[in-house]
Amino acid sequence: MTTTTLAKRIHNFGAGPAALPLPVLERVQAELLDYAGTGMSVLEMSHRSAAFEGIIQKAEDDLRALAGLGSDHVVLFLQGGASLQFSMLPANLRAASASADYVVTGHWAKAAVKEAEKSGRARVAGTTEATGFDRVPAAGELQLDPQAAYLHFTSNNTIYGTQWATAPEPPKGVPLVCDMSSDALSRPLDIARYGLVYAGAQKNLGPAGVTLVVMRRELLERVPAGLPAVLDYKLMAENRSLYNTPPCFAIYVTGLVLAWLREQGGLAAAGERNAAKAALVYEAIDGSDAFYRGHAQPGSRSAMNVTFRLEDAAAEKAFLADAQAEGLDGLKGHRSVGGVRASLYNACPRESAAALAGFMGEFRRRRG
Repeated sequence: MTTTTLAKRIHNFGAGPAALPLPVLERVQAELLDYAGTGMSVLEMSHRSAAFEGIIQKAEDDLRALAGLGSDHVVLFLQGGASLQFSMLPANLRAASASADYVVTGHWAKAAVKEAEKSGRARVAGTTEATGFDRVPAAGELQLDPQAAYLHFTSNNTIYGTQWATAPEPPKGVPLVCDMSSDALSRPLDIARYGLVYAGAQKNLGPAGVTLVVMRRELLERVPAGLPAVLDYKLMAENRSLYNTPPCFAIYVTGLVLAWLREQGGLAAAGERNAAKAALVYEAIDGSDAFYRGHAQPGSRSAMNVTFRLEDAAAEKAFLADAQAEGLDGLKGHRSVGGVRASLYNACPRESAAALAGFMGEFRRRRG
């Protein structure tokens, strides 16, 4: 893949759907009408064709290489986003008489608990809601059930800008489950610690429409009989995600992103790039004499979503308007909390983070 500089490309800090790597977009453009000499677009291609089976297999192979997955892990390309996993997970892995533990660190973690409660028992094992989700809980704050069906946490809080530096440790025998939608493959991953991870692709892995699920094969034995077919992990695994028509084009683009990540040096290199990008923006916040006020406590700061406030709503409105005029897009905070949010996912280049940091300094000088 090669990179081309386009004058009209903006700095995209959108939280999702989010920026995609320019080389990937160029590859999609080049192959849109004729994929690999087939004379058709992936948009038109049968999911039963040899060409598409090659696409989905290559995507799985690259994911396995990036995350260090062996034959003891199953890879699924599903639909419905992380929101469907909130229901699908307990339906598959929590027995009718069992309870599951959840650590609540923000909006999406709360949503996961709410959905799990609709079909059985779910227990909040720890939360930082009392302080406005400005940090992740310390290990000593978690009250874990050694009999839980699983322990669920959300690795990165997209809305509030917090991230787990180290995953929580479940009791022995309790599978660790993680919603990694907004930081999947953004840093090295010790997959051996997890029973199952899932991620809606549209933040850090690809376009909207496909959800990745990686799980230990042994957990498929928990899947009860009688689930609706498209909600059955075991059935989907047996059919290699091709039980029904999958989101073919989204899988194709996600596969290109996975290949791009490998070309860029894998997860260790991605982690270094992402930490450097985030440092630029956090330095602009910390050096502003409280002109910019970060929401997350330093020990819980996210490298993916940097959230901050200005002195009042009028200043934030002016900041966002001026940033937009300078080609810095997608900085408005989530509608539930307001403020400013810069999403610095894998595809966001360092130049964008540097441009934002520079703009923050200039805006402060003008307003000061």
